[in-house]
Amino acid sequence: MFRLTVTKSFSAAHALKIGGKCEDLHGHNFKVDVTVEGRELSPEGLLIDFRDLKKWTGEVLDELDHKYLNELAPFSGDCATSERVARFIFESLAARMKGNAARIAEVTVWESDNARVSYTGEAR
Repeated sequence: MFRLTVTKSFSAAHALKIGGKCEDLHGHNFKVDVTVEGRELSPEGLLIDFRDLKKWTGEVLDELDHKYLNELAPFSGDCATSERVARFIFESLAARMKGNAARIAEVTVWESDNARVSYTGEAR
C-alpha cells in the first residue's frame, strides 16, 4: 500500500459553542494534511500526480480561506469545529477523486502547532 500526503494551509475564523473564550469570534492559521492511499501505480510509477492532489486541495481550501466558517453553507446549523472542517475537506476531496485509483485516506486539520484532528471517513 502506498500513502501520499500533501500539506496546505488556510486562514479562517469561527466561534464555538463550548463555553469559555472559544465562544468569541477567533481565527486560526489552519494547516491541513491530506493523505491518499492505493495499491496500484500508474504506468509512469505514480499513485497520484502531486499536482492534481495539490490543485484539488487548493480548490477546497479556497472555499474556506479568509471566511467566517460559521456562516458557510457546509456548517449552517452546526458549529464549525475542526472536526467538521476535516470531514468537509475529506468529503469534498473524495468527490473530486472519483474514478482515481488512489482514494482519500485521511485529512488532518491543525488549529495550532499542538492541536489537531484527523478524519478517515465513515466507512473505516
